[in-house]
Amino acid sequence: MTYDVDAVRGHFPSLASGTAHFDGPGGTQVPAAVADAVRDALTSSLSNRGAVTAAERAADSIVLDARRALADLLGVEPTGVVFGRSATQLTYDFARTLAKTWRPGDEVVVTRLDHDANVRPWVQAAEAVGAVVRWVGFDPATGELTPDDVAAVLSERTRLVAVTAAANLIGTCPDLPAIAGLVHARGALCYVDGVHYAAHRAVDVTALGADFFACSPYKFFGPHCGVVAARPELLDRLRPDKLLPSSDAVPERFELGTLPYELLAGCTAAVDFIADLVPSRGDRRTRLARSLAEAGAHEDRLRERVEAGLAALPGVVVRSRAARRTPTLLATFADRPAADAHRFLAGLGVSAPAGSFYALETSRWLGLGDTGGLRVGLAAYTTDAEVDRLLDGLARFTGAG
Repeated sequence: MTYDVDAVRGHFPSLASGTAHFDGPGGTQVPAAVADAVRDALTSSLSNRGAVTAAERAADSIVLDARRALADLLGVEPTGVVFGRSATQLTYDFARTLAKTWRPGDEVVVTRLDHDANVRPWVQAAEAVGAVVRWVGFDPATGELTPDDVAAVLSERTRLVAVTAAANLIGTCPDLPAIAGLVHARGALCYVDGVHYAAHRAVDVTALGADFFACSPYKFFGPHCGVVAARPELLDRLRPDKLLPSSDAVPERFELGTLPYELLAGCTAAVDFIADLVPSRGDRRTRLARSLAEAGAHEDRLRERVEAGLAALPGVVVRSRAARRTPTLLATFADRPAADAHRFLAGLGVSAPAGSFYALETSRWLGLGDTGGLRVGLAAYTTDAEVDRLLDGLARFTGAG
C-alpha cells in the first residue's frame, strides 16, 4: 500500500498556511477532528464525574474512553493510564512518590541522552533523600547509548533507571528491552521517557520492559497534556501525596484535581486519527500498528533524503547517526550559529527551530554547550516537496545554492 500523505494533510487546517513544518518534535500540528472533539466537549453538558445526571455520565465517559484509547496506543491496561498536565509534571510527581521508598546510599541512574524532564526530577528527588545519582554517557560520534553503558553503573543498590526510548534532540532509540532486562535483574525499576518515541513508533510498553512509560499527546496530534502508563498492580503499591477526600483508587489517586475533560476528549480523537491514517481493518490496536508502520516508513524515507542532502552541504555536521533512530536530525554549521539558520529558513516559510530543547545534558555531551543545533523533525504530514524546500533553503544558507 502506498502511503497517501496528501490525504493525511487534508485533515490539518494549519497546513493551509503554506509553512513547511519540521518542528514536530516540539509539538505536531493538530487535525480538525481533534479540535472538534475538544470544542464539542467544552460546549456539551458536563459536570464532575458521576453516575446520576447526564452531565456526570458524560464526563465519566470521556475519561474512560481516553484511558481505553491510550491503553490501545501503548499496549497497557486502561486502569494503568494516568493523566496529568504534562509528562514533566507527572515525572516529578512519580519521582517524589518513588523517593519515599529510597534510603541514603540507594542509587538512581540517569543518562546524558535524556531530555531534562527525565533527568532533573530524579536528580532532585535523590538529593532530597540522600540517594546517589549515577550518570550514563553515550558515544558522541554515533549517538549510541548501549546496554553495556548502563550495565557499567548498575549495582545492588540501584533502585531506578530513567532512560529515554528516543532522544528528542538527536533521535537515538536505545535497546530498551536489553536495558530493562539488566535493570530488572538488579531488582530495580525502569522509568522510560517515551515522549518522542510514541510519536513515531508503535508502542508495546511490556515488550519494551518499561515499568513506567511517559508520553505527551501533543507530540502525536493531540492536545497539551501528559500520560504515564504503568501496571495497575505497581501503581497500587505507591502512595502519592494527595487530598484526603480524593479517590484512592488506581489510577485516580495519581490525578490531582479535576481532569481536563475537553483535553481527554482530544486525546481519544488523536488516537482514533492515528488508527485511521491508512485504511485497514481490525480493532483499534491492530489499526494503530498498521498506521504507525506505514507512517514510520514514510518518515524514515524522508529522513534518508534529508541526511543525504545535508551530507552534500559544506560545513554541515549531522549529529544523529545511531543504528535505530527516529526521523529527527540535529545539524550544526562550521562558521555560523544554528539560530541564524533557523531565522533564515523562517523567512522562506520553513519552520526548523534551533536550540537544545531542554536536552541540556545531550547538547553538552556533544560539545555544543547549551546552544544545541538546528533540529529537523519529520512527521506523518511531511512531503517530499517540503524536504526540497528545506534542503534548498539550507543550500542557500551555506552558500552552496
